[in-house]
Amino acid sequence: MPTVFEQKVYDLCKKIPRGKVSTYGAIAKKLNSSPRAVGQALRKNPYAPVVPCHRVVSSDGKIGGFMGKTKGKEIKRKIALLEEEGVFLVDLSVKKENMI
Repeated sequence: MPTVFEQKVYDLCKKIPRGKVSTYGAIAKKLNSSPRAVGQALRKNPYAPVVPCHRVVSSDGKIGGFMGKTKGKEIKRKIALLEEEGVFLVDLSVKKENMI
């Protein structure tokens, strides 16, 4: 069962449109929290893909983590999910036109 904070993170994440991304920092700012806390909540996301945590990236546009990992098959999966939605990457960074 998610905590109240985790549920707030998931609710905001569900608002990120397909083909766009937001950042851990932007979500944290809306919740008066920290990007790391947002990342920890998303790491535990029990509702994927309904809650599209793959649409959250680092503030510098880098992919960041996925499923608690920062490399390997999980990151490859995050990249594939983003590309399927029309979010394109350059050197593991999201193009600025895809950021909201």
